[in-house]
This record gives sequence, C-alpha cells and structure tokens, in this order.
Amino acid sequence: MENSLGKPIIPQNEEQRLAKLRSLNILDTYEENGTFKHIAAVASRMFGVPIALVNFVVKDYVVTKAGVGMGSTKEVRRDVSLCSLAVLRSDVTVFENTLNEPCLLANPLVTGDFGLRFYAAAPLTTTDGYNIGAVCIVDKKPREFSASDQKMLETLASAVMDEIEKK
Repeated sequence: MENSLGKPIIPQNEEQRLAKLRSLNILDTYEENGTFKHIAAVASRMFGVPIALVNFVVKDYVVTKAGVGMGSTKEVRRDVSLCSLAVLRSDVTVFENTLNEPCLLANPLVTGDFGLRFYAAAPLTTTDGYNIGAVCIVDKKPREFSASDQKMLETLASAVMDEIEKK
C-alpha cells in the first residue's frame, strides 16, 4: 500500500485490531446506523463543520458508516484518509491547518481539489484497547480546536463505542 500521509500508518497490533473490528460485526453493510448518523449530525452542528463522519479503518480502506457532508462516498483508500493516523493514537488527532503539516503535504485530500484544511478525530477505542476507527470532523478552512472541543469530540466517540459494545 502506498502512503500519502508522510508517516507509517499500520499500528503494531494491526492483525489483532482487524480481528477485533471483524468480531464486532459492524461492517457487514453500508447501511447507516441511526445512532451513528445522529452523532455525525450532532458533531457537524456542534463544531460548525460541513463534514462529520463515523469511520472504521479496515485493511486497505476507511469505511464511513455514517456521515454528514460527504454525499454517497462510503470508503476512501486507507493510505489517503487521515483516519489512518487517528487510529494510531489514544488521544484526539488535530490538524488545525493541514497546509502547516509537513506529513500531509503529499496528501491529495489536502493538496487536491477537495481542499481539506482542518481535521480532528477522536479514536473509537474498544474496552480492550483497540482503536478501530474514529469520529472525524473536517473543514475546508483552517480553524482552532481547543482542549474543551477535544473533550466534546471524545464524548461523541464514547457514545459510538457504547452503541457498538452494548450488544
């Protein structure tokens, strides 16, 4: 897999992480989960961004299970999606201005027509510690993202995980 993100994107626990994701049975269909759709809508309104997504990182793609602002797009190559970076961390990933991030200057979402300028994502972490995806917010203009904003995004990610793990 090529990589336009300027740093390694495969976690050390990749095989176990993928096995955990498969065991949760949330990728069987592209049908949007109602709760996830509501969380994406709340994130978009809460942060005033045009794009909010509930994404899961699989082997070669990032799959959108619910979202606002991306139309019918349901997957993006993993080597392009910034969610690939979000699953590497236990805290919120924030790029307030992607043009100031050397690791993103070869990324077609940043440098191409899409014009991604702001990105923040809270990882979706299972109770046993696997980051399987992220709640992401995106804008085409740079913006500030406070510690309080990060906590709110983490809370939305926790709500997604509560929905997933309540089974």
